[in-house]
Amino acid sequence: MSPLTPPQAAPSWTEAPEVVRKLAKDYIERDKEILDKIASLPHSECKFNTVFLALAHREAEFYENFELLKFYEHVSPSKELRDASSEAAALQSDHQVEVSMRLDLFQAKQAALSNIRQSGLQLEPEEQRLVDKMIQDGTRAGLALPEADREELSKLKKELSSVCLQFIRSYSGEKGTVAFTGDELRGVPADVISGYKESVEDGQTVYRSTFKAPDLFPLLKFAEIPETRKRAYEANERRLEVNVPVFAKMLNLRREIATLLGYDSWADYATEVRMVKSAQGVFDFLDELEQRLRPVALKEREVLLAMKQEEHADKSLAQDDQFNGWDWRYYDRKFTEKALKLDDNLVKEYFPVEHVVSTVLDIYQNLLGVEFVDVEGTTWHPDVKTYAVWDKDAKDETNFLGYLYLDLYPRDSKFPHAAVWALINGYTRPDGTRNYPVTAMVANLATPQPDKPALIGHAALVTFFHEMGHAFHNLLSKTQFSRFHGTSVVDDFVEAPSKMLENWCWEPAVLTRMSSHYETKEPMSLELAEKIAKSRYVNVGLFYLRQLFFCKFDIAAHTSKDENTDYTQLWHKLKEDITLTVDGEPTPGQSWFVHLAGGHDAGYYGYTYALVFACDMYATVFEGGPLDPARGLQYREKILLPGGSRDEIDSLTDFLGRPPNSAAFVKALFG
Repeated sequence: MSPLTPPQAAPSWTEAPEVVRKLAKDYIERDKEILDKIASLPHSECKFNTVFLALAHREAEFYENFELLKFYEHVSPSKELRDASSEAAALQSDHQVEVSMRLDLFQAKQAALSNIRQSGLQLEPEEQRLVDKMIQDGTRAGLALPEADREELSKLKKELSSVCLQFIRSYSGEKGTVAFTGDELRGVPADVISGYKESVEDGQTVYRSTFKAPDLFPLLKFAEIPETRKRAYEANERRLEVNVPVFAKMLNLRREIATLLGYDSWADYATEVRMVKSAQGVFDFLDELEQRLRPVALKEREVLLAMKQEEHADKSLAQDDQFNGWDWRYYDRKFTEKALKLDDNLVKEYFPVEHVVSTVLDIYQNLLGVEFVDVEGTTWHPDVKTYAVWDKDAKDETNFLGYLYLDLYPRDSKFPHAAVWALINGYTRPDGTRNYPVTAMVANLATPQPDKPALIGHAALVTFFHEMGHAFHNLLSKTQFSRFHGTSVVDDFVEAPSKMLENWCWEPAVLTRMSSHYETKEPMSLELAEKIAKSRYVNVGLFYLRQLFFCKFDIAAHTSKDENTDYTQLWHKLKEDITLTVDGEPTPGQSWFVHLAGGHDAGYYGYTYALVFACDMYATVFEGGPLDPARGLQYREKILLPGGSRDEIDSLTDFLGRPPNSAAFVKALFG
């Protein structure tokens, strides 16, 4: 592609802390002026253009301004900038609550709706959806309540927003470690240990593992000494005990808000606008799946427990007839190695991070008909890569799609897992020109070692491919309004596209293409790739029961009517009952369950619910040709492009050629 200049500049990322604080206040003042002007319109002048369209443009501008400021909190190496970003997020959140509770704005919307109906104006489908959603916003916000109740509701919403931000700040800023001697780390790969912080404590050399996935997961999978795994497991569960009262406060506030709004529970309020429609619908889905998984998982546990007992006898370890929480990853790995002769450490040697990133981008380029162009410029950290994304064979600026940032390597005070941020949405500006999306993927893949480049295991490869799916949902969506762009779909569908794309990481032909041994540069053998593919559903019962535990804890917490619920005990009981593992003393795992503070409240079931659609999409369209650009174009046009501008079931039906069903999901899990 010949060099083209993007029609929109990338963000500058040069804001100082004091500038962030000032901009946040300025943006809010400007927003108030815009909203006051709309709210003051005489009812006769309330029309689609003057109210709904004006609010849509205001919404897009406000979102864009604040998302950039708020993002620093998750990625900036500067504490001062992270603090300023956090303050901006709090200001924005309070302001959004105030806006949502403005009766005058809701009355302007109602007047505009009435005038539209009386005039007989025929709106385009996305415009009608905008009207419907904005009216629904006011209804669900409680604007039909008496004034005293609205004031109480506003106070509770602001408090809830503050508590959620507090929970997320603690999560993002967590820097805990757990220390072991070299002897205690027996079995853990040397390249993993070399990434731990080494120091001398009480006269002996110790190695400190963080709780980030590249450090913790290999320890739990390979450490031969049960006590080592137990200490790491329990330390991880307790790493954010400071959030225990914060979590309880968050749930109690949601309970109060739901009651005030007339809902039986927060889960009923949250699910009303999702595909599942009700909390009972979630329970029914999860209960049915658990009933099918439990017999499978019991047989798997029996096999793994026998392996444990045999190993304890061979190594003269204390006999332990229980299958503990810290045993699962270890014996799952050993079983896979034994059954398939699949060595995790060998697999990792074929996935150097730099090769994986370039190859995955190449796969997406070919599949979806796009091109990445490196962009030089400032970012929030030197490790970050910036790409301008264009249509393949772009001829002019109309083929520009947006910007992608990749921030992939671990560092202190950075968001500790993997996620994608839609920093700027795509939409049509008031002057008719296009505003282009900007999206950032943040991950903690691996760091280079003295004798090896950064290497990742297959699980991290799946995560990277998954998150890139979200990035492309943001980049390749094209909607008129910002609020419908990209991943702005219902919570129990948003994971479906990315869950579908995970299938590529289990296709032998794709695995050989993504692999390159860090020394020989040779791709992995087809035999090794096929072993990886076969491992996908090894111990599938235990794996998905663990996922169901998270789902059931979430929905149980958000349907509980008891303000004194002990969530640590609830976590402990459900974990042992559902996962078929023993956990020892109760630990407050809910204190790091950040999904429930960050937008997936009463929604974690969506990861598994979306898998039903993901399996259907892949089996119906892609299974016969996962790298076929024609199928990729169909996916781009019918799933990614519409974003949330139409009902998700309509996008699925358009893509599949029929309504979705669960047949492929059932076949994938149970054969």
